[in-house]
Amino acid sequence: MRIVLASDSLKGTLSTDDTAELLAAAAARHLPDATCEAVPMADGGEGTAEVLARACGGTMRSAPAHDALGRPCTARYALLPQGEAVIEMAAAAGLPQLAPEERDPERASTFGVGELVLDALDHGATSLTLALGGSATNDGGAGCMRALGFGLLDAEGRELAGRGCDLARLARIDATHADPRLAHLSVTVMCDVDAPLLGPGGATMVYGPQKGADAAALERLEAGMANYARVLEATFGRGFDVPGAGAAGGMGAGCLAFLGARQQSGIVRVLELVHFDELLARTDLVVTGEGRLDAQTAHGKVVAGVAAACARAHVPCVAVVGSIAPGAHPPAGLAATFPTASGPITLDYALAHARELYAEAADRLFSTIALGRSLGGVRATPNC
Repeated sequence: MRIVLASDSLKGTLSTDDTAELLAAAAARHLPDATCEAVPMADGGEGTAEVLARACGGTMRSAPAHDALGRPCTARYALLPQGEAVIEMAAAAGLPQLAPEERDPERASTFGVGELVLDALDHGATSLTLALGGSATNDGGAGCMRALGFGLLDAEGRELAGRGCDLARLARIDATHADPRLAHLSVTVMCDVDAPLLGPGGATMVYGPQKGADAAALERLEAGMANYARVLEATFGRGFDVPGAGAAGGMGAGCLAFLGARQQSGIVRVLELVHFDELLARTDLVVTGEGRLDAQTAHGKVVAGVAAACARAHVPCVAVVGSIAPGAHPPAGLAATFPTASGPITLDYALAHARELYAEAADRLFSTIALGRSLGGVRATPNC
């Protein structure tokens, strides 16, 4: 029996390596003839680059860059085999890097993200996966594109820095000095939000307040983003106020316009990069999991993505999760869910005893499967 262990981390308690270790130990006790293969999982959020580096045999690279306020920093990204780079934009333009009183989307820029893209190109990248999310910016990706060599000019031809406050003055984009390697770079953005660029549900109005914008700043930023949208349409021949364009302060729109990027769900992209469908062709059971199964699980989270892939391949899939929200429905393709808490406990107890509780849930899972096998309810031979 071949088992793939494809769980997300349980944030703040157990890493993907921890979950794989505990699951494999329980499987060995109850299914001694089983072979387990761990495939770390992430959904495009924080830690995705490192997870993919481990899962794909890549490396993490540290590179000099600038944070959202233009201060020098060192940021890490993943270099995978076959020329794939995975960059989390929050590594160089992230909200967690700023103190609450420093948050200012009018001054913030994604310039540092562009610096990481240039570093990846310098190290042979021909394909780029950019994880959107956690940004401190509302510049539509303009700062990133300036770092890549695009000129952002006002009506008098003066160069703009590409910050949020500069978008209202943008009149023309000059691609003359853009890095020529971009023409051969395949770009995918991991994006699990469908926010448009403009309007009450767009980049500025939904996410601007958490980045430090007050009501007056929101009005200025929205006006600037509307001007940016007009310039993008005039430059590239089509509009970019589409679902997902508002992700990460409009970074989605910038990547679509300047880099010809395609959008993809984070977990779907992770599964693609680790060649998950190929693994399923020789797998009898998949165990996945995450911290909490709730209403958001079906919207781009690891458990839903893994379960859907298993359903397409007709491979049984079960999950071990930290907790299940009241009324939550398991996503399609998930045969069973095992919460780590078998009865009422406090959050403090669950966090303090996370490893022990997870081990007990893993034991319940594999003892149940062993019973099913003894009764003839689970395949005992590989499907390859």
